[in-house]
Amino acid sequence: MTYHENSRRNFLKTLTTTALISTSSISGLAEIVSKKEEGNISENRGSDMVQGGLPRLCDGPSSPFFDPLDIAGNLDISKIDSSVVSGRMAEAVKSAPTGNSVAWGIPFSINEQIIYLQNEPFKVNINPHLGNWIIFLHTSDKQDLKKSADGFYEKPFRGIGMLNEDIANYFVIYEDGKEVGLPIRQRYHIGMFQQWWGENCIESVAHQKPGPVGFHQKMTNGEWGWIQTRVGMNDRATWINWLWAWENPIPEKKIKGFRFEPLNKSPLILSAITIGHIRTNPLRWNSRQKAILSLPKGSVFNPEPDEKGQLTGIQIDLGQVISAIPGLTYPDQNWEQSYNNKIPGNSENEIIVEYAAHPEAMFHLSGMEPIPVSNLMKSANYSLIRAVEPANQKVKIRVVEKESGKTVPVKFHAHGESGEYLAPADRHRQPNYEWFEDYSVDFVHQKVHNCTYIPGETLIKLPRGKVYIEISKGFEITPLRKTIDILPETEIITIEIEKALFWREKGWVTADTHVHFLSPGSAWMEGSAEGVNIVNLLASQWGELMTNVGDFDGKTTYGSKISGGDGEYLVRVGTENRQHVMGHISLLGYQGNIIAPMTTGGPDESALGDPVEILLTEWAMQCKKQDGIVILPHFPNPRLENAAAIVSGGVDGVEMTSWENLYAGIDPYSLTDWYRYLNCGYFVAAVGGTDKMSAGTAVGTIRTYTKLRDNREFTYDEWKESIREGRTFVTYGPLVDFLVDGKAAGSQIEMSSNGGTVNITWEAASITMPMSRVELIVNGEVKERASVSKWKGNGNWSFKVSKSSWVALLVRGQYPDKPEIIAAHTSPVMIKVKNSPMLAAADGLTILDQIEGAMAYLDTIGTRAEDKVFKRMKLVLTSAHRTIHNRMHEMGYFHPHTPVNDHPEHH
Repeated sequence: MTYHENSRRNFLKTLTTTALISTSSISGLAEIVSKKEEGNISENRGSDMVQGGLPRLCDGPSSPFFDPLDIAGNLDISKIDSSVVSGRMAEAVKSAPTGNSVAWGIPFSINEQIIYLQNEPFKVNINPHLGNWIIFLHTSDKQDLKKSADGFYEKPFRGIGMLNEDIANYFVIYEDGKEVGLPIRQRYHIGMFQQWWGENCIESVAHQKPGPVGFHQKMTNGEWGWIQTRVGMNDRATWINWLWAWENPIPEKKIKGFRFEPLNKSPLILSAITIGHIRTNPLRWNSRQKAILSLPKGSVFNPEPDEKGQLTGIQIDLGQVISAIPGLTYPDQNWEQSYNNKIPGNSENEIIVEYAAHPEAMFHLSGMEPIPVSNLMKSANYSLIRAVEPANQKVKIRVVEKESGKTVPVKFHAHGESGEYLAPADRHRQPNYEWFEDYSVDFVHQKVHNCTYIPGETLIKLPRGKVYIEISKGFEITPLRKTIDILPETEIITIEIEKALFWREKGWVTADTHVHFLSPGSAWMEGSAEGVNIVNLLASQWGELMTNVGDFDGKTTYGSKISGGDGEYLVRVGTENRQHVMGHISLLGYQGNIIAPMTTGGPDESALGDPVEILLTEWAMQCKKQDGIVILPHFPNPRLENAAAIVSGGVDGVEMTSWENLYAGIDPYSLTDWYRYLNCGYFVAAVGGTDKMSAGTAVGTIRTYTKLRDNREFTYDEWKESIREGRTFVTYGPLVDFLVDGKAAGSQIEMSSNGGTVNITWEAASITMPMSRVELIVNGEVKERASVSKWKGNGNWSFKVSKSSWVALLVRGQYPDKPEIIAAHTSPVMIKVKNSPMLAAADGLTILDQIEGAMAYLDTIGTRAEDKVFKRMKLVLTSAHRTIHNRMHEMGYFHPHTPVNDHPEHH
C-alpha cells in the first residue's frame, strides 16, 4: 500500500487489521473450532478476493437488515485513467473494490460500471424499495490547494480535505415523483480517495471498520510500538470509499431512483448504494460490552484469526469483536479469605468476548442462527452466549491509612461477577506483560491476574452487583480482599488499610536493587504502592539498545526531600554493566558521569563486534571511586569473573532474584554459591532484587530489608552505608530480627583461640506468606531448626564455636496450595577465632577455578581489545588470582591448574 510520506501518523495507519493479518496471528482474537463441525459463518467472510482483476471488500459478516442495490453506472472502473481523474487517483484505482462486498457489516453490490461524476449529471432507476436509511459508498478525487504569489494558501482556506466544500447534489426520487435533494459536502458526506492525517470525515466513515490489533505478533514493518494501541482505524489505504448513511425522512414512501448532479469541482466516484431497515444510524456503535461465550463440548479455543482478523466461531455484523480471552475462575465464594495475589484458574469452556456494536447488530456463531445483540441485554436465554453486566457506573475508589486517614499508593485489582477485569479509567484494560513493550504501572501475575498501581485515589467504571477488590501495600500492611455491592447510588468507595508489622518503625527500610525500563516517576509509584522505600532503576545496554540512559545524571534521588519529595520513597538511577561470559554487575548510587561502556565483549549483552575492554572488577573499582555500592545481580549467573570481583574486595552484596516468580523462593543454587565465599572469609551482604523487565514482575517481589544505623535519618546515602555494613535480610514476605550475642547481621565478633559460646535470639513475623520453619545456618549447614506458626515466631539457641565461623538465619514458608520455599535469609554475623583462618579448601579451589576461567576466556576466545587494554585486564585478574592462590598455599592447600595458569611450584 502507498501513503502520503509527510502524514504525521502514517506509520500508525499502516497497522490496519488487513495489513497485519497476512503474516501473523492477532492476540486476543480466537478461533473456536468444533471437533465435530467446522462451518463457515458467512459467504462474505474471508480475505480480499480478486474479481475482474480488482479486490473484493469484506470486513466481516453482513447484516440481514440491508438490501444492496444492483446499479449499473456510466463508466467501467477499468477505464478510469488520468484523462478523467488525477494521476494519483488513476494509479490507485486498481485497489478499488468491486463485486459483492461488506463494509461495516453492510452489504454492497459494486458493479464494475461505477457512477462517474464530474461535469455531466446521471440518473438511475431501481425497483421500488422502502427503507429507513440509504447508505452511499463513494469517494472523491484530491483537490489541490492554490497558493498566492507570496507562498501562502488562497482563501477561503478549507484545508487539504476541503472542509464543507459542496461537490455534488444527490436526489432521491420517490415512487410518487417527489424528490429530496442531498448536498454532498467534503469531509461531511464524502472524503477523498486517500486521507491526510487530521483531515477526518465528520458524518462518513472509511470503508473498512476499525479492528483490534494484537501485540503478540511478529512485526514486519518495524513499528512494534504502535502494536500496543491494539486498534487499527483502517482509514488509511491506497483507495478509500466512504460510507455515508442518510436517514430517509419519509420511509413509508417507496424509492424508485436517484439523480446525481456534480458541481464540476472534483471527480467523484459512486460505487454502490444500499438501503437499510434499521432504526438508528448504522455507522454508530454503542460503547463496549462484554459477553460470555460457552463452548460446546468437544470444542477447543485457538487464538488464530482468519485472514481479515475475524474470529471463526463468533463475529458481529454491525460492530466488532475487540478481544476474546479465556474466562477466569476466581474464588469468589471465599474471596475475602483467599490470599493476596492468588491467581485464578482458567475456565474450561468459557470465553470472555468484548465487543462494540450497533443496537441492531447480530452475533454470528458457527453453525447457529444469528443472535441479536439486543436480546443478550434483555437476559434472553442462549446456551452459547450470555451478557456480562456492563461496567457503566463511575465510582471513585479511595484507599486510606487507618492511622492517618491519608490516601496512599497501593496495588489494586478488581473484577466482576463474570471474572472480567475492571481497570481504572486511566489504566490498561489489557496490560502488556511482554519484555520492553510497555512501561505502564501494571502488574500481571503469571500472565492472568491483572493488577495496577494507583496513587490512593482513582476513578473506575464498575458494573452493578458484586465487585471483588484486592488491595495490598508491601509486607507490613495487611493485604485485603473485599467483596463490595455496587448499588445505583454508589459513588465513592473508601477502603482502609492497616499496618500490622512495624519493622519500618524499628529502623528497617526496604529496597529493590534491580529494576529496568520504568521511568523514575513510574518506579516511584510502583515502589511506594509496594511498600518499597528504594527502587534502584538501572540503565543499561542490550546489544544496540540503550535504556534509561537519559534518566541517569549521577546525582538525583527522586522522592528525596532535597528533590521535593517527603523522603520516604526514593528512586535512584544506576547502571547494570554486563559481559555475557564474564558476568553482570550492578553499580548503584554512584556520583558523577555514567560508568561506560555499560556492556562489553559482543552479544548477547553488547553490540556485535565490541571487544572485551573492561572487567567486572574494574567496573566495581570505578563505582567505589564514585561513592557507589556494587551488587552482583541475579547471583551467581553469569558465573565467571564475579569471583575475582569478590576476592578483590569490590563487591558489597550478592543479589537473590525473583524475576516474575512469586512462588519460587530464594534459589538454593544462589545460596550455595554465596556460602562458598563466606566459607573463605569473604563477607558480602545478601540483597534482594527482582530484575523487573516487564509488567509480569512486581517491584519488590523479593526485596532487601536494611537496618539503618541508630539515630540516623533515612536517606539514600545512609542506606548505601548500611548495605556496605551488611545489615540486611532478603525476603519474599517473612520479616526477621536476628542477633548473635546481641550483634546484628553484618557484625563481626572477635574470639580468642579458645573460641566460646554464642547466644542467638530471633524473631520472625509475616502477614503475606505463611511461615513454616526457621533454621540457623552455620558455615553453610543447618545447625538448628524450629517450627513456627504461620504468622509469627521467636526463639533462641546457643552453641559452642571452636573455629572461625559465620552464622545466619533462614526462614521457610509455604502458601496453602504451593510447595515450601526458602522465603527469607539474613546476611551473616562473622565470628573470627584467633589463629583460625577462614578458608575452606574445597570452596577456595572452586573460586580459584572461576578466576582461572576468566583469565582463559580473556586469553583465548574473548574478542581482543588493543594490547595495552588486554594487558591491564590480565594484570587485574592475575592480582585477584594471586590473592586467594597465595592464601591457599600458605595453608598448605595445593591444587591443579588449568594449562593457561599453571606454574612451576606444582611440579
